Amino acid sequence: MEKHILIVTTTNDFLRKFELNNVKILQQMGYTVHFAANMKEPHYISDEEKIRAMGVLTHHIEIARSPFLFRENRKALRQIMELLKQYPIGAIHCHTPVGGVLGRLAGKRSKGQKPVVIYTAHGFHFYRGAPLVNHLIYYQVERFLAHYTDILIVINEEDYRNARRLWLRRGGHVYKIPGVGLNCDLFRPLPEEERLAWRERLGIGNDEFFFISVGELNENKNHKIVLEAFGRMKERGKDISKIRYGICGDGFYREKLEQWILERGLDDTVALYGHCTNVFQIVGCADAMIFPSKREGLGMAGLEALAMGVPVIASDNRGTREYMEHRKNGFVCRRDDVEGFIRAIESVRNLSEERREKMKAYCIESVKPFDRSYACAVMRRIYSDVSRRIGWEQHGE
Repeated sequence: MEKHILIVTTTNDFLRKFELNNVKILQQMGYTVHFAANMKEPHYISDEEKIRAMGVLTHHIEIARSPFLFRENRKALRQIMELLKQYPIGAIHCHTPVGGVLGRLAGKRSKGQKPVVIYTAHGFHFYRGAPLVNHLIYYQVERFLAHYTDILIVINEEDYRNARRLWLRRGGHVYKIPGVGLNCDLFRPLPEEERLAWRERLGIGNDEFFFISVGELNENKNHKIVLEAFGRMKERGKDISKIRYGICGDGFYREKLEQWILERGLDDTVALYGHCTNVFQIVGCADAMIFPSKREGLGMAGLEALAMGVPVIASDNRGTREYMEHRKNGFVCRRDDVEGFIRAIESVRNLSEERREKMKAYCIESVKPFDRSYACAVMRRIYSDVSRRIGWEQHGE
């Protein structure tokens, strides 16, 4: 019996960022994997050829990130429905808010055998501290769509508690996993020679303190708060000439960030590196990461930095609460607290050598529960559950 599963997301880069391990597991279990997304987004990168080289069947759909682009998303829903007619899709695994809506609606409206529907919530929008409108709208939407969901996967404790309050389809189950899982064999401290070589390549002096941020350039990633912190330090006459701050990532906020950098006179301090294929080395040669996101489902960038022994200055959100410990593996600030970020920046710069080495060791130790072996083990159980629900296991598969 052929085993087909459809992964639905919004953008073409999502699969290679977050689903590689799942694809490998599915293929090992004999699944044919289909991937439906907007293959034209993001416009600055396309992973479609690499995805096809993995043996995944790709399908372009007109899905939009914004749930308010109704015309595009209605068309995307019709396109997903056509895929369900064209292929013997036994399961849909949907991701991202809009992908989660369309994937579950398609599963509900499917004619004939209903596919098993899995939704991975990479961060509910009705989190603690979210605007009231998020709770009034997004919670109600999720509550409604839960009735069409067989398996709901979450990646942090706050979302797990909220998910347990939802009524899934009869026999439904909620799972919590440690994100996509951290590759601790890859993410480990760089050898000193390699670390220094990368700093030299980036133009970072040995006497300069190098901060790094990783993330798409958008409002949620909150890079502006860091610029405000450095700008305020400069206004107060603090010497920031030995500080360098780099941001890896691209997005529609780039022009605004460039403007803010110039307005605060930080062009000698801050560099926008754009989309980077060598993030691993750039993070590894940094002295500290700044992770100021307003919200994160978990925040793999923070975990990866910690695994490399790089302390993290993080904003307090439901994702970073899973692994950040104030003054042990970094420093935690309120997302809108400029003064808090200033104190954290100065604190990490002023650590003694002994304290720095102790913090580095704790950084590495603190991420062990997030090793990808744990996430993969749970995903194998989930996909075995899917096979059982469909009846494939009864055929000896």
